[in-house]
Amino acid sequence: MRVGQNPAKYVKTVARPERITVAVLNYIPFLSGFYAEALDVLKVCLDSARKDAGLPFDLLVFDNGSCEEAKGFLVNEQDEGRIQYLFLSQKNLGKGGAWNIMLSGAPGEIIAYADSDCLFYPDWLSESVRLMEAFPNVGMVTARPFRTNPDFYSQTVAWGEKNSQAARGHFIPWETFLEFDRSIGQTDEEIKRHYDTSEDVKLVYNGVEAMAGASHWQFTARKDVLAQFLPFDMDRPMGQVKQLDQRVNEAGFLRLMPVKPYAMNMSNTLRNVPGIDGIGSDASVKPARRHFILDFPPVRKLLLSLYDAIFRWYYDRPAAK
Repeated sequence: MRVGQNPAKYVKTVARPERITVAVLNYIPFLSGFYAEALDVLKVCLDSARKDAGLPFDLLVFDNGSCEEAKGFLVNEQDEGRIQYLFLSQKNLGKGGAWNIMLSGAPGEIIAYADSDCLFYPDWLSESVRLMEAFPNVGMVTARPFRTNPDFYSQTVAWGEKNSQAARGHFIPWETFLEFDRSIGQTDEEIKRHYDTSEDVKLVYNGVEAMAGASHWQFTARKDVLAQFLPFDMDRPMGQVKQLDQRVNEAGFLRLMPVKPYAMNMSNTLRNVPGIDGIGSDASVKPARRHFILDFPPVRKLLLSLYDAIFRWYYDRPAAK
């Protein structure tokens, strides 16, 4: 028999979620080696997302089985009111498994997704939503121009050549291009070759400019659009996430980027990332320190393969039954 009345019966109002949910996926298994600075990177990611976003939003963080230090930080952030929705997974579900929960469970009608190594600049969210609402049938907007695989935005180009002013050429400044490609581990020689042998596609629709292309690394999209591509069935933690890029393109949705950067990839370190103090991207690009022997292609390939094998031995094995 019930004792007393549930006090919740007397609550007259409930909180309503914001129209936009910013959803960040985090994975920090330990705080050494590759992940030595990962917690600091996460802190900068969340702080920059909240700083001058340009629109109100709720923050959702999905932690994919991180170490106790990372989970403790996130719980404290929620306790302090800086995270509105926090998912703590006991095990690493991979990016696809996390997306299935995040992209379907986020309460906003618009979802702005980011990996936890994303650095945001002022107005990143308002500019992303502006592009999403200025063009028709938009599937994804990534808050930074960079050159992605043309096969993944072929439908955007086809639409643009029929319905907008479309132009091909080198529209991304070299410094902006270099800044991003360095962050994903490419050498300056590889970056220069990529820049010289590829091109940008710029679209102008009703006076609004955008670059063709987008990326699963960071994107803003309508929740009902993303729902069309769920669930993801991925059997590896990483490496298959381009399924989202492919599916959005194949469905005929536009994949767009602004003509100037509103976000940056920090990767696993805060070193050599311009603008962290002021959260801006106007600082000059400084070359990373290179070691000739370590950058020698055969040595580099061997060491990275060994590192990958060690990581998989310890952290990518099926759980014992």
